[in-house]
This record gives sequence, structure tokens and C-alpha cells, in this order.
Amino acid sequence: METSPKLHQTWDLPAHPFIEEWKNMAFNSFRTNYIIRSLLLTASIFGLSYLWYNTELTMTLILAGLLVLFQIIAMIFYVDRTNRVLNNFLESIRYSDFTRTFQVESTDSSFDKLKKSFNEVIEDFQSVRAEKEENFFYLQTVIQHIGIALIAFQRDGTVELINNATKKLFQVRTLHNIQGLKEFSPEIVQKLLTIKHGENDLIRVREKDDLLQLAIYATEFRIHNRTILLVSIKNIQQELDEKEMESWQKLIRVLTHEIMNSITPISSLSSTVKLLIRDIATSLENQQVDPEDTESLKEVEQALQTIHKRTDGLLHFVNTYRNLTKIPTPSFSIFKVKDLLDNIRDLHENEIHNKGITCNIIVEPESLELSADQHLIEQVLINLVTNAVHALEETSNPQLEIKAFLNRRGRITIQVTDNGKGILPDVLDKIFIPFFTTKPQGSGIGLSLSRQIMRLHGGGINAYSEPGKETKFSLTF
Repeated sequence: METSPKLHQTWDLPAHPFIEEWKNMAFNSFRTNYIIRSLLLTASIFGLSYLWYNTELTMTLILAGLLVLFQIIAMIFYVDRTNRVLNNFLESIRYSDFTRTFQVESTDSSFDKLKKSFNEVIEDFQSVRAEKEENFFYLQTVIQHIGIALIAFQRDGTVELINNATKKLFQVRTLHNIQGLKEFSPEIVQKLLTIKHGENDLIRVREKDDLLQLAIYATEFRIHNRTILLVSIKNIQQELDEKEMESWQKLIRVLTHEIMNSITPISSLSSTVKLLIRDIATSLENQQVDPEDTESLKEVEQALQTIHKRTDGLLHFVNTYRNLTKIPTPSFSIFKVKDLLDNIRDLHENEIHNKGITCNIIVEPESLELSADQHLIEQVLINLVTNAVHALEETSNPQLEIKAFLNRRGRITIQVTDNGKGILPDVLDKIFIPFFTTKPQGSGIGLSLSRQIMRLHGGGINAYSEPGKETKFSLTF
């Protein structure tokens, strides 16, 4: 996590009751000592004056004068020493230097008692500072652990704090200014620089390997006369895919249930009536009835045959779409991705060879392993490879590549890439919608089924296409 030096804690002398108490104690001790010394000095001066005017004892006057001089020097030294200790103590508080201690030589001296009081005050400051530093590092650890990207920056774009989730999301090691994200997405830079306090927004970022739906929320506060914006950014693409698939599943369940309830009796009745008409027609033929009547019955039989055939087709259609709601629970196992891709190539080997397609399998590293339901993932890849082969039918020098690797965010990714005719931009966003298809004989459930399977694996599938140049489907686990 990056932090600006401006966010570091500054230490001033706080107004706290215990500090006032120590100051009062120190002052009282100093005042008492000073009063006693002043009284003694005053008495000595009066004594010297008395001896000067009333006696002629020279030696006594000299001794009295030396006593007065000694007391004056001691008073000056005492006041000066006290001021030095007090100054050192206040400097320690001002510059947050709580490593300094004052040596106490005895417990009887009032001056040593004053130094002892200073030491106790410094110990209390050390305790408070240690507690605040513990809280600061605790907060750092929490921010570091959060999986949501957090960015704190000023209105001019100067970044003061980012966490590891931000670095992972935007693939950056350091970020000094929001403008540094312009290469990732100019839309995000514009939104971050203009977002307001309490605003929520959703930004879509399409990469070649991934599709991101970023939910952005901002809150604004002031610290040390600076306005700071704290923005949280979360990729909710998987949550959106899940909600979308759940909605489609509910719709499909309702539709298939209603259609089945209506079509099944029609199919059964049409089959029964057809048999009855056939029996009547046979009976009339045996009775040598007018051929026109027999011919009319045959036309009715053919009409019933058409109705029966159409209802069977609708039943097959409904049963096909029921597959979207009946995907088995994945049975997870660990297997080598290279073995999986080799199996896919072997299944399509004859078709690829007959159509002159160059197929490359790339696994980086070759020892890459995946925890998934191998049969379900094979079904997804078979569908993608089949679509790619069909897209290459009218392409000269057709190329097909199946690649597995760790993407920039450290997730296992399998890509199926071809240089076929591609997918138009207005179609690209619809290809995963159930029932949507661009093929004349397509059912429109292949890619929807693939997305459902990937969702059950906690992953996702997305597509990127440049028509006539490259089409790439990415499975991210």
C-alpha cells in the first residue's frame, strides 16, 4: 500500500488532564524550593547587613559575605538547571522524541522529583504513541487485506493511498497520479476526476482477455486543510452474469412449463385422431364408398400428420432449452490443461484436416493444471472450436489457436482464437443471450450453456472480435 508523507501522524502537545497535573506538581515543587532559597538568601543578606553596621568582626563579615555569594550562585544555578531540564522536556514533547530520559540521582531532592515526574510524563506519551502506531498499522493491514480496490487522491489527481487490490485490478506497481490510469481506460480517469461525494457509477471496460464492469463509489473528506476523495472500485461482472443467467433460467422454466402443458395434449390428440381417420378411411375403402370422400379423409389425415410433426418439433425445442436449467453440479478434479486441449484437437482432427485449417495448441507453462469438471469444460471447448471451424469456412489460410496461460491477474485462462469472418460489434454483446443465434440452423443455446457452465465453476467467458482479422473467446477460471 502506498501512502503519502502528508498522511503521516504529527505529534503536538495534547491538552490532557494528566499533563496538567504533572505540570502543576513540577511547578509547585520548583516554587517551594525557590521560596525556601529566597527566604534563606534574604535572611543571610539581613544578617550580613546587621554585622556590617553593628560589629567589627572582619572574619565574620567575610564568611557572611561568602555565604550570601554562595546562595546567590546556587540560586542562579538552580534556576538555570531547572530551565534546562524543562526546556529539554518541552523539546522532547514538541519533536516527539520520547527516547530521552532524565537521570534521577536520589528520591529526596525536589529537583530529582521533578525529573522523575518528567520521565513519567514521557512514558505516558510513549504508551499513547505506541497505541496510535498499533492502530495505524492495524488500519494498514485491514486496507491491505480488503479485496475491493481503494484509491485516495486529491482533486488535482495526486494519489495519496492505494491498496494491493487497486494494483492488481489496474496492473500497476505504483500510481502517483490518476492520469497514470489513462492507458488502462480514459473513461475511468475522466470519471475519477469528476466524481462527486456520495456518487455511484458503473463503467464498462473491455480488454482483449477480459470484460470488466466496474462499480465506483466516492466519499469526500478534509484532512490537514486538504480535500481528499476516497474511491472504492469493484469488478461486478461475475455478479451481473449470475443475475442475468438466473433471470433467463426463471423465464425459461416458466415458458417451457407453459408450452409443455399446451403442446403435450395437442400432440397426443393429433396422434389419436390421425389413427381414427386412418381406420375410417380403410373401412370406407372396403365398403367401396365414393373415392372423393376417401380422398378428403386422407387430406385430413395429412393435416393431422403435419400438426403432429410440428408439435413434436416444439416438444424437442422445449426439451433442448430445458438443458439451460438442468446443468449437473460440477464434479471437480485436478487435471493437466495440455491433456484437455490435446483431447479437443483429437476430436476435431479429421474436420480440421479436411478443411485445411492450421491448428496450434499452446500451454504456458506446460505443467499448468486446472481444478474443474473436465467433461463440462470439454463440452464448452467443443462448442467454441466447432463455431470457430464454421467461421473459417470461407477464409483463405485459416488459422485456429487454442491457448492456455495465466493472465495478468494470475487467473488460468483458455482462449480459442480464429482468423475467420468475425462477429460484428452490434452482435457481439448479444451472443450469450439464450435463443439468440446468427446461424440459420442454430438453436441459440450453445454459448448460453457455456456461460452457465463457467458460472458454476466460478469463472466467466467473454468474446473479442475484429471482423475479418481475429475472433477470440476467453474462458477465465
